[in-house]
Amino acid sequence: MGIVAGFFFPSCECGIVPIVNRFLEKKVPTYTGIPFLIAAPMINPVVLFATFIAFGNSFKFAFLRLGGAMVMALIVGLLLAYRLDEPILLNRARVAEHEHPIAKQSRLQNLWSALSHAVDEFFDTGRYLVFGSLVASSIQVFVPTKLLTTVTHTPLLGIIVMMVFAFLLSLCSEADAFIGASLISLFGPAPILAFLLYGPVIDMKNLLMMSAYFKPKFIVRYVVAISVLVLSISLGVSLL
Repeated sequence: MGIVAGFFFPSCECGIVPIVNRFLEKKVPTYTGIPFLIAAPMINPVVLFATFIAFGNSFKFAFLRLGGAMVMALIVGLLLAYRLDEPILLNRARVAEHEHPIAKQSRLQNLWSALSHAVDEFFDTGRYLVFGSLVASSIQVFVPTKLLTTVTHTPLLGIIVMMVFAFLLSLCSEADAFIGASLISLFGPAPILAFLLYGPVIDMKNLLMMSAYFKPKFIVRYVVAISVLVLSISLGVSLL
């Protein structure tokens, strides 16, 4: 249920951690909430469509991303259900919240809000496309060809490098496909898949948010599990 819900409730990884925290506070099992945390930023229609567009209207990476995310979420969920079924939230007092009534809008106002949001998303995605081109061209110009060839011709090393990139760049899951597409000629499919799977689940901003809600012991286990799974899935793709 946690995995499937990720498809119907689009949520960027930028704000998924507080949502999952609220789920867990409402007694949703960890083996449901954490798979939603993993899957939602990658398998929702917005991200899948962006991935499809980024790679030249190709379904290949969209399906690989969908399958990889579901496999990771399922395995982590099973581990939480049968091996690590223990509280993962920090024991902290919730600050009192005040609910403010939201004024009702007309249908025309709702339509205008939706269109405005779509325009904002378009320009946000566009700037990442430009940034991806800058990254790709910078690597080709400033990184020694010999070093780049060594990295890209070694699947394991290429995958690890792209996982590190995903962690450091901390890109939005709705736009990272454009970065990956700009680098595929340099690294190949397997490292780019690792980039697409790792970033939405583990990056700098995600870890900072998780540290505010989850116990350190769980975060360490989570990072190790996701890293091993992404590495294994990507290496499997490189052998196909």
